[in-house]
Amino acid sequence: MASPFFSLQERPRPEFAAMAPQMEQNPVTGVKEPHFPQRDRLSRILTGSVAIATMLCVVMIFLVSVIMYRGIVSTMMYHTRNTVLMTQAGNIANISSSMVNLVLILLMGQVYTSLAEKLTRWEMHRTQTQHEDAFTFKVFIFQFVNFYSSPFYVAFFKGRFVGYPGQYGTLLGMRNEDCGPGGCLIELAQQLFIIMVGKQIVSNIQEFLLPKLKAWRQKRQLARVRGSQICQEPKQWEEDFELIECEGLFEEYLEMVLQFGFITIFVAAFPLAPLFALLNNWVEIRLDAQKFVCEYRRPVAERAQDIGVWFFLLDVLAQLSVIVNAFLIAFTSDFLPRLLYQYQQDSQLRGYVNFTLAYSPPNYVVGNHTLCRYKAFRDAHGNYTLFYWKLLAIRLGFIIAFEHVVFFCLRLIDWLVPDVPASLELKVKRERFLAKQALADNQDVLLTQAAFYPAA
Repeated sequence: MASPFFSLQERPRPEFAAMAPQMEQNPVTGVKEPHFPQRDRLSRILTGSVAIATMLCVVMIFLVSVIMYRGIVSTMMYHTRNTVLMTQAGNIANISSSMVNLVLILLMGQVYTSLAEKLTRWEMHRTQTQHEDAFTFKVFIFQFVNFYSSPFYVAFFKGRFVGYPGQYGTLLGMRNEDCGPGGCLIELAQQLFIIMVGKQIVSNIQEFLLPKLKAWRQKRQLARVRGSQICQEPKQWEEDFELIECEGLFEEYLEMVLQFGFITIFVAAFPLAPLFALLNNWVEIRLDAQKFVCEYRRPVAERAQDIGVWFFLLDVLAQLSVIVNAFLIAFTSDFLPRLLYQYQQDSQLRGYVNFTLAYSPPNYVVGNHTLCRYKAFRDAHGNYTLFYWKLLAIRLGFIIAFEHVVFFCLRLIDWLVPDVPASLELKVKRERFLAKQALADNQDVLLTQAAFYPAA
């Protein structure tokens, strides 16, 4: 375990030392070191934050584009004469839009990672730990919005602002999307499956092919250099030099953290997510083993106090997952409406579907028919019924109770299960005691030798 004063002992980054505009005395060590004014760094961080906000706005624009694409495709298929396309218009639009969204997510991720790296270098962080934490935080914020914005929209916004017959809500001139007959929870599960599993497949293909292509390219370049030399058996260090340089563990950490978000934040909508994550991790362990042993050079060892900002991000995702799952169960699923109907109306749920359908206003006319029904708890004039307000109160109460119970269980488990096992802690204390005792014995030997053999 690293020293708690690791941040004070860590030396400046080589890039920082080369580009720092001035030298100042370190108040701890008393040695002059490269220095960058804190005010200038803060101004650069604020400028970088504006660039990050701009990129997040681009992600939101792509999200709106995918929503409009889904509405246009479903409308076009619904107006065709093909019966299959008419009945499956919603499913086809959802699946195709999820695939388009996956492609946009992967492309935007590559663009933003390079932008975040340049911004972090421009901010001139002193140590490697500060540089990596700033870079990690930037990439995670973008990837979080990039990957989870569409599932969040389907889970909490789609179908909430539809309105009612005669007073439909619109977005850019188009009617707001409504959930399918099965509800938004099924559409959310479809989208999570495509995004999560699709990303895993693309990532595994990249981890298998890219190192081999880079290794083949590097060996070919080195073969051209050796072309004029006498053929001889290559030495071990030459074979090691032919391996490609290790790119670090950032991508591995990022993939695992994003996967952790998928299997915790939306697990109520997609219970199979942990199973797909387990299968992916089993495959990835073998791919990483082959990559790090056969394709990459041995990385240069560097000291680190811990895993950095990754632990904080994992903790935030764990806290957020409790809140999101509470809202999913309360507002997106039919668990609480069914429960309240069983308590108030019928314990066998007879007539529940008919109860959830409202009648259109009397002045609403569609073709030759003056009556239609839609899914909502509204009266004939479009106003919310008393059942809706009771249900809303129960939903909010359920969220509060669910969060408190789960957080209490988390804190209880955290208190009962120690971070370091007692047996391991005892061995660490024993090792420190033996090290101090050996150091004291060594000092006694040196003092004895100095007494018997004084310096001339």
